Amino acid sequence: MTILIDNTKRREAAPGVPRSQAPNPTSSTPASLYKSREQIYPKLAHGVFRNLKWLAMVVLLGIYYALPWVRWDRGPGQPDQAVLVDFENARFYFFFIEIWPQEVYYITGLLILAALGLFLITAMFGRVWCGYACPQTIWTDLFIYVERFFEGDRNARIKLDKAKWSVSKIYKKTAKHIVWLLIAALTGGVWILYFHDAPSIARDFFTGHAPMTSYIFAAILTFTTYSLAGFMREQVCTYMCPWPRIQAALIDEDALNVTYRYDRGEPRGAHKKGATWEGRGDCIDCRQCVAVCPVGIDIRDGLQLECIGCALCIDACDEIMVKIDRPKGLIAYDTEANVVARIAGEKPRFRLIRARTMIYAVVFAAVGGIMLYALLGRSTLDLNVVRDRQPNFVRLSDGSIQNGYTIKVLNKATETRTLTLSVDGLPSPTLKVAGQTGLNLIVPADDIIDFRVLIVEDDLIDIGVRGDVTFKLVDPVTSVTAIQSTVFVTGS
Repeated sequence: MTILIDNTKRREAAPGVPRSQAPNPTSSTPASLYKSREQIYPKLAHGVFRNLKWLAMVVLLGIYYALPWVRWDRGPGQPDQAVLVDFENARFYFFFIEIWPQEVYYITGLLILAALGLFLITAMFGRVWCGYACPQTIWTDLFIYVERFFEGDRNARIKLDKAKWSVSKIYKKTAKHIVWLLIAALTGGVWILYFHDAPSIARDFFTGHAPMTSYIFAAILTFTTYSLAGFMREQVCTYMCPWPRIQAALIDEDALNVTYRYDRGEPRGAHKKGATWEGRGDCIDCRQCVAVCPVGIDIRDGLQLECIGCALCIDACDEIMVKIDRPKGLIAYDTEANVVARIAGEKPRFRLIRARTMIYAVVFAAVGGIMLYALLGRSTLDLNVVRDRQPNFVRLSDGSIQNGYTIKVLNKATETRTLTLSVDGLPSPTLKVAGQTGLNLIVPADDIIDFRVLIVEDDLIDIGVRGDVTFKLVDPVTSVTAIQSTVFVTGS
């Protein structure tokens, strides 16, 4: 007699809910420290967080690809690109802000703000940066979208990789890699637009007249995008990026993280139709949370270094909960403190405002306030004075003393300025500017000009060996003033 066994039921975690064949990342056998990468085939998730990730991907990629083409009028002779890193003229332009090399502290402040902001967001909401805004995540999402378009969803891709080579497989694989390379090349090409006038460098790039550095960096970005988003993917997050190690020091039991609520889910196991839910957890061990995970972990094992906080497992689990008529939120943004509180019969509470987050917020606000104050109060005129040391001073035939100085005048305005030079601090100084008769200095717009200045002083009684002297530059039209102090050496 032949006995037929229905294997379909064995593959069901609950009636109508198939058990995913995603491998269980945890095992009683210790994992080898050295092993080849196992390909991960993330399943397409549907839900709120997947839609948020689509939105983030479209917006952030749109900004990256479109921003170099945005124009911003800065006046005659000035670049009209809204965002431009101009190495040739040593400028950084960001809409109405122009940063000179002497103002690199603004870049430093911006980096400090970015770090503090990341600390604050992580302490409050876990690794949302990694899950929604990190370039590695954004481009990997895009590459997986292309892969899914040509090869199908998770099961279809697994089946295709196991299948023998055929015309269909060659076509799908080739088409996927061609599109990957086109996206990578576009990414690398757009990168160089941020360092040159976009329309000009785009034209020169394709006609072979662009600088060699443009081709080199475009090739580097093309290669890194293709390899990191197409092949290395989760390995970048797990092994190359330092942030998973750092974020462990920034979160605590009150930080919101993608959390498996084991107080509700355990004990887990398959659920038969009509069976009671008493004495068991809501987790039916369908492993759909593992199937959608882009890094291939099981969120039920708790907070892990590999988890990027993308919340796709929340969407997958909520979809299953609806099918088995159980409340959503078995996996959700929650805190470890709340899970422990529910087990103890206490009311859960969310503490986004606590000592850690307040410190980050206060320091962030302080640094931001200092930067804003400095930016609003920045002068369009700058002066730097360097006194000659060889010779230290010159004694003239009439007994007076002469000191030489080189002054650098920085005009950040968009128009040419005629500035009046004077000095304070000496009894009766005689001021001379080499190469001209008067004390009016003409400085072109958006430029730095060096001037050679001589100071002669004959009243040396009250000065001593050295005296303080202050150079002053005044724009008579706007009354903008630049001051720089130095010394006058007599040798007496």
